[in-house]
Amino acid sequence: MTTAPRTVPPGTGPPTGTTAPGTNGVPAPAPAPARRPGRVRRSALPYLLLLPALLLELLVHLVPMVMGILMSFRRLTQFFVRDWSLAPWTGFDNYELAVDVNRPVGRALLDSFVTTCLFTFLSVALCWLLGTAAAVFTQHSFRGRGLLRALFFVPYALPAYAAVITWAFMFQRDNGLVNHVVHDQLGLGGAENTFWLIGDNSFWAMLTVSVWKSWPFAFLIVTAALQNIPGDLYEAAALDGAGVWQQIRRITLPSLGAVNQVLVLVLFLWTFNDFNTPFLLFGRSAPEAADLVSIHIYQSSFVTWNFGTGSAMSVLLLLFLLLVTAAYLLLTGRGRKDADAR
Repeated sequence: MTTAPRTVPPGTGPPTGTTAPGTNGVPAPAPAPARRPGRVRRSALPYLLLLPALLLELLVHLVPMVMGILMSFRRLTQFFVRDWSLAPWTGFDNYELAVDVNRPVGRALLDSFVTTCLFTFLSVALCWLLGTAAAVFTQHSFRGRGLLRALFFVPYALPAYAAVITWAFMFQRDNGLVNHVVHDQLGLGGAENTFWLIGDNSFWAMLTVSVWKSWPFAFLIVTAALQNIPGDLYEAAALDGAGVWQQIRRITLPSLGAVNQVLVLVLFLWTFNDFNTPFLLFGRSAPEAADLVSIHIYQSSFVTWNFGTGSAMSVLLLLFLLLVTAAYLLLTGRGRKDADAR
């Protein structure tokens, strides 16, 4: 005897997404929505737009960097320039030679590193100081402010070659404008003209050029950041009796904290890796007082034709900059978190 199928009245069945009795109480999974072809194409569009930049970055930076790392493990000299893969494998010998301060190569690299650190510290500090002072001075509107700002940007707008070569002519001992002004016009420095491009004075000449062509960048960044500080804060501070210096110390500088962190890091990386300034000022062989790491690596690679040692120095420089950058970002990030917590 068969039984007729039981009918369920409308609206009395199990709700959507649940199971009927007898199915162990496990809800049925909802069907996944089908992805539309247009949505897939839109999600892939950003990657397609970034692909040319990624390929260019691969060809210009990553591939040469990998080749340089491989070269640092070989005794690559002028005898193997035609086919550097034939150079004998030396392991970490080039690195040991570069960091051994008891040998001439390591001692020269250490002296160059110390000179570069001092040069970078002075250049970054002066660029930040001049840029911030100029930005604060031109923050409020006055007659001729636009022209003055345009004049401030001239060193940054000039090509590096034109700017440094101009200073190289100005620093000439006999025909240079600097000696003419210092000795002839102001009567300073004695009767004989000063050598600016050789000896100890070469460091100060290089520092002058570096600050002159880099401080407008700091001025540009700080000027843009000052536009985000509400003017009501300065008005309230003035009503409370705060002077100009107190307003700068209590309002301006704290408001520029995040911008200054990025600005100092960028100036540090640019200055520590600066190659154009010493090369255009002094040529292929810089004086000992102006021997930066960048020009020192160039001399080790293209003057003495020891590409293996030069590549090892480049890798060490890269590791140093990575470590300093990571430590700087970690410390500044932790400092900002503590300040926000307070």
